[in-house]
Amino acid sequence: MNLPNKLTIARILLIPVCLFLWAQGWAVPAAAVFAAAAVTDFLDGYIARKKNLVTVFGKFADPVADKILVLTAMVFLCADGRLPAWAVSVVAARELMVDGLRLVAVGKGNVIAAGWAGKIKTNVQYFCVLAGMLLPLGHWVTLALAILMCALTVYSGAQYLWGYRDVFRQDAK
Repeated sequence: MNLPNKLTIARILLIPVCLFLWAQGWAVPAAAVFAAAAVTDFLDGYIARKKNLVTVFGKFADPVADKILVLTAMVFLCADGRLPAWAVSVVAARELMVDGLRLVAVGKGNVIAAGWAGKIKTNVQYFCVLAGMLLPLGHWVTLALAILMCALTVYSGAQYLWGYRDVFRQDAK
């Protein structure tokens, strides 16, 4: 197993550590673990592309790890009143929609790579979660990041749908 795939697995393994720390009320350590997990997202992709270590496992596991990391943290923050439910719902709906699109595309022999808007969206999600963990309840920065996150989430989701709209066309009989 190559280094990028090990980093992806490390990100997945850090999720329960982060959530355990958060559940114990240790916000700063939880945020530090979350930030470390987020950094592995950047590192695994960078190393895979730079060293030509892109694998089928990595193409599958990397976006799944990102989604599990972000959505589980957001659900915990939402349950504590630190992130609005509407923001978590927008993110969850977009992620399910894009994953569905990817499944249909794979069934037709197409691979949908992550676009720049999706990458920016993911980074804003990371900052939004960190703000929710570290700033006082209801802080304006968290709300501003949640709004920005939702706008980017909708934009990147629409970009995927528009860019791959041919995937939904009926197959010629």
